[in-house]
Amino acid sequence: MKWGLIPFWTKRSPDYGSLMKTINCRDDSLIEDRGMWTSMKRKKRCIVICQGFYEWLKTGPGGKTRLPYYTRRKDGDLMCFAGLWDCVKYEDSDEKLYTYTVITTSSNSQLKFLHDRMPVILDPGSKAMAAWLDPHTTTWTKELQSLLKPYEGELETYPVSKDVGKVGNNSPSFIVPLDSKENKSNIANFFQGKGEKKGKAEVPETKLEKTEGGSSSLKREHTPDDKPEKTSADSNKRVKIESPQKEFAQEKMEPLKGSSPTRKMRSATSNNTKPKSSAKPSGGNQRITNFFKK
Repeated sequence: MKWGLIPFWTKRSPDYGSLMKTINCRDDSLIEDRGMWTSMKRKKRCIVICQGFYEWLKTGPGGKTRLPYYTRRKDGDLMCFAGLWDCVKYEDSDEKLYTYTVITTSSNSQLKFLHDRMPVILDPGSKAMAAWLDPHTTTWTKELQSLLKPYEGELETYPVSKDVGKVGNNSPSFIVPLDSKENKSNIANFFQGKGEKKGKAEVPETKLEKTEGGSSSLKREHTPDDKPEKTSADSNKRVKIESPQKEFAQEKMEPLKGSSPTRKMRSATSNNTKPKSSAKPSGGNQRITNFFKK
């Protein structure tokens, strides 16, 4: 089954330009009981199932810039388009080729900004779908024509990557919103990811633990990301921090060395120096100070 309806009376494979003209069928072209769609609309009605559809928004001077938008059901269910199908067998081939077209109607208020046309969407299990697929209805009626109207349910539409417009491209990322966290090409997500990685870096935690005897010790908590480092045996020992109260008590109780309980105060008028002894040293060399006194 291929998209782009080829009528059963076609003798040779049509060119690309002709095929593109039948990928869609306007609802107003089915009102009159004539034209190329006459035989299909009577007995060859179908449903085209898909996740969503693309439409290009024209922006900029002269509408030269085209931004692709993707539209889907807001509830995430598959979309069911009203369509027509046919089967053809070319003169030079015995193989049957099945093709189809999607019926379009006026756009609803939600998609007016994007395009003036949209596919006819039918809800699964609805009376409208049952009437459209009823094989017993072999004539085109006003009831069938009334089913071809803008969709009244909730839809979701958003811009996607421009790569979807390149021929031959096919990727699941083409239905991912541009501003989504899942979009790897979004520059905002790139910098946000860098920030998240930095935020996750954990600083090793240091805890103050009390040990026996009233002293405290510092203990470093290692994280799983810590790399092993070569350390000396002394570096793994805990550093003891004496309690300030204990140090104060030791300083207060320890007596001062070399001090006397009845230490005299220094006088402001006398330096309290002892008089020099007049006795001369017996024998030996004289002091150098005595040498200069001669």
